Amino acid sequence: MTLYHFVGIKGSGMSALAHILFDMGEQVQGSDIEKEFFTEIGLRDKGITILPFNADNIKEGMTVIAGNAFPDDHVEIVRAKALGLEVIRYHKFLGDFMSRYISVAVTGAHGKTSTTGLLSHVMNGDKKTSFLIGDGTGMGMPGSEYFAFEACEYRRHFLSYSPDYAIITNVDFDHPDYFKSLEDVFSAFQEMSYKVKKAIVACGDDENLKELKADVPIYYYGLGEHNKVTAKNVESVDNGTTFDVYIDGKFIDHFKTPMFGNHQVLNALAVITICYLEDLDMAAIKDALATFGGVKRRFSEKKFGAQILIDDYAHHPTEIKATLESASKKYPNKEIVAVFQPHTFSRTSAFLQEFADSLKVADKTYLCDIFGSARESSGELTIKDLQTLIPNAELISEETVSQLKTHENSVIIFMGAGDIQKVQKSYENLI
Repeated sequence: MTLYHFVGIKGSGMSALAHILFDMGEQVQGSDIEKEFFTEIGLRDKGITILPFNADNIKEGMTVIAGNAFPDDHVEIVRAKALGLEVIRYHKFLGDFMSRYISVAVTGAHGKTSTTGLLSHVMNGDKKTSFLIGDGTGMGMPGSEYFAFEACEYRRHFLSYSPDYAIITNVDFDHPDYFKSLEDVFSAFQEMSYKVKKAIVACGDDENLKELKADVPIYYYGLGEHNKVTAKNVESVDNGTTFDVYIDGKFIDHFKTPMFGNHQVLNALAVITICYLEDLDMAAIKDALATFGGVKRRFSEKKFGAQILIDDYAHHPTEIKATLESASKKYPNKEIVAVFQPHTFSRTSAFLQEFADSLKVADKTYLCDIFGSARESSGELTIKDLQTLIPNAELISEETVSQLKTHENSVIIFMGAGDIQKVQKSYENLI
């Protein structure tokens, strides 16, 4: 039996894949920077070894899976090639792995992780489904017939996949360090669509998806009447959202999700459509939908007295708007406080005004310093460039979190894709 060594095992997709292989009885270990990430908790709980990067980690007989953020001149990849070991990029390995199952790729500029988490939970209500989610969660279930996985568009990595189905939640301009324009992003999704084998389930309320072409049927879903799959009678209730689902004008059933916000209803529609196409037991699907508890770092809540603290991965203006909308609908009588950490200098620069506009929806905004990445550690602008565009915005850090105590009856949302959790943890320790 080979030992799988993951170069960059703390990455969200990499850690999820490590979980899957471990669950399937494979020997797994990995390496990464020594900085703490939320994804490593589950890995360590399973006893999966995580080492600091070092060429000596690479031994004869290993199969090396390399994260996409690490170049070919990384010390461990160089050593692996010198030893004649097989080095497989994450997206290539995943593309080969999924061929064992009826596969459902979940992609889009926003909502991939929440939708993949929902899909895997709901499908498991009727059929065994292995899954890989972008929050670092993965499970390889023995006897699985289905595989639900998150497919990232960055650098067109999802072109390595040929899934049976694809859910496309939306198309939007992001990753400005790679994509040149919205048209460039759309071209990537268009190319991916031709690789889908059975059907595409796409959000018909997204203007950018209406021109999509494919060699398989496209099932458009949304709140608009023009869609093949629609939600009607959408209503926010005390513990979630209820709605009726119609497909081709035919009433399917009345559903409930414990989530809030129209984007959550759209995610549910996409999932229900996949289950409908695969003729799964709709009663079981309905029950599973009602018990979905969410995914890591997507509107994850804790209560401290009259304050609700929420951890959320939102790092694009569109995602920020959706998160603030969910908070306002769930807690209409509380002050909404945004604590935001921009992720990467290129994204902050490209969407500076859009970030400001989305954050103005909050009653109060606090800003953390810009978080770099493995690909990009510095830039010309600073967090003060964003602060000047938001009235009364204040700066905050791990050392200055005490100012949040003044917001007594409030929802405080810690948003970002970097290490914003450190700020939240500092505040939790304080109170």
